[in-house]
Amino acid sequence: MENKPIARKLRLLSQLMELHDINPFKVKSIANAAFKVDKLPFTVADKSFEELEKIDGVGKSLAAKIVELLNTGTMAEMEELLAATPPGVVQMMGIKGIGAKKVSVIWHEMGIETVGELYYACNENRLIETKGFGLKTQEEIRKAIEFAMASSGKFLYAQIEQEAKQLIGQFRDIFSNVLVELAGDFRRLCEIITELTVVLGTRDKEIAFTTVLQSDILKKVTVKEHHLEGELENGLKVCVFCVEKRYFFKTYFEKTGNDEHVKAVLARAVEEPDQPESEEMIYQKAGLEFIMPELREGTTFIEKAATNKLPQLINYNDLKGTLHNHSTWSDGVNTVEEMALYCRDKLKLEYLGMCDHSKSAFYAKGLSIEQVLQQQEEIDHLNKKISDFYVFKGIESDILNDGSLDYPEEILKKFDFIVASVHSNLKMNEEKATERLIKAIENPYTTILGHPTGRLLLSRNGYTFDHKKVIDACAANNVVIEINANPLRLDLDWRWHQYALDRGVWLSINPDAHRNEGFLDMHYGILVARKGGLYKERCLNALSLQEITQVFKAKKK
Repeated sequence: MENKPIARKLRLLSQLMELHDINPFKVKSIANAAFKVDKLPFTVADKSFEELEKIDGVGKSLAAKIVELLNTGTMAEMEELLAATPPGVVQMMGIKGIGAKKVSVIWHEMGIETVGELYYACNENRLIETKGFGLKTQEEIRKAIEFAMASSGKFLYAQIEQEAKQLIGQFRDIFSNVLVELAGDFRRLCEIITELTVVLGTRDKEIAFTTVLQSDILKKVTVKEHHLEGELENGLKVCVFCVEKRYFFKTYFEKTGNDEHVKAVLARAVEEPDQPESEEMIYQKAGLEFIMPELREGTTFIEKAATNKLPQLINYNDLKGTLHNHSTWSDGVNTVEEMALYCRDKLKLEYLGMCDHSKSAFYAKGLSIEQVLQQQEEIDHLNKKISDFYVFKGIESDILNDGSLDYPEEILKKFDFIVASVHSNLKMNEEKATERLIKAIENPYTTILGHPTGRLLLSRNGYTFDHKKVIDACAANNVVIEINANPLRLDLDWRWHQYALDRGVWLSINPDAHRNEGFLDMHYGILVARKGGLYKERCLNALSLQEITQVFKAKKK
């Protein structure tokens, strides 16, 4: 074993000891030894125990640990500490900008156990209110986590949306009289992107390839048999397919849909379209209504297209209001009034649903019963003060372990609507987790089931439960299911939207905004809702103020 891995192990041991508040003098001693071992001009593994203990800053105790490490590949003390530490907490200590002391606060005081949860907390501005942190530290941590995500080769759609559009703009700038479009996962609005696919339609393939190679649009460009491969500054892979113009739309179609979809469409064609003048022509030859790119996953929508029953997909302008949002009453940045005016004046919406955290969410300054009553009094005052707009009194009520909501009935009935969400104990087995959710859904005061799986994309897997049973329960109890528009969540997963719609369940595109800028995430909620086939007639917050007021009143009855 080389010196550097030995030093890394010793450093990790010192961090774990500091994390668990073990003798600070011992922590400092091991940390110093790690530094010195890393800088030694000779290989530690070649030395005997007696030689090791004579090294400045090592001594007898640490020499024994190094020998143990060399003989076994680990240290018993370190393994004990690792067993007592969630893996995600250990991972946090590798993030640039935070040491063991800050990780200890994040873990013990904020209850955060994964890097994904930490990233989500940064986006909600939750760290800046914690002792020892500030806006600058929070921003550094957020950027460090984003860099780590990027290094895995996977990106959230929201992370690279602007770069993708900029890329296609650059291609159009350097080419004249060339068809240029983005295809692949990005065009299908997939929530996670591993590469960008560009299709060029030109008269001269060789000139087009040479033009790309000579430009500085892409880094690390290599020429393959039928395409170019390169990457952006952030490491995102880019594939450029170049074909003659007459084959552009066929290639564009083939590089957009997933394999199952493309094969299924072409199999329906009496004759395979060789040089179609549009994608619409390809679907016409297959006897199908044109299928939007976001729906080209497998065969789900092909039968609907064959009978002209494709949904008219929801658009951003269909939204009339925004539900599930957090103000300064809990862990938000803006006041209720600031959020209301922003929604009315900037977004031209008709209503706002305030859903600050409930009392069990101590980590997010959840509202006590007294605070609930005070906030509702403030909202009543605002509704008299602000014209042409309405603020609904809601709450994001924690679903407790037994499935109950965390306020008594006399408080629950005071809300206009309630979003019920799981925030704790995400490791229940599937059966118990399903029972827990169904009990919450059966509560007569539950209006919306919030971010059902609790997932954080690229960071934390979702809550395991029986989706069909939970969706069926929502149908039976007239409970709406949330599409959480936060780009890290996008939950309910689009793969379950059609099942919910087929069961008669309504969906609601909720930004879960913690500051005014958070309302803009509804854009991503719309994209994923379209991908799931949602139409405005079954979207709760596409209802007008008058319509949704009646829905809430009917639910309370």
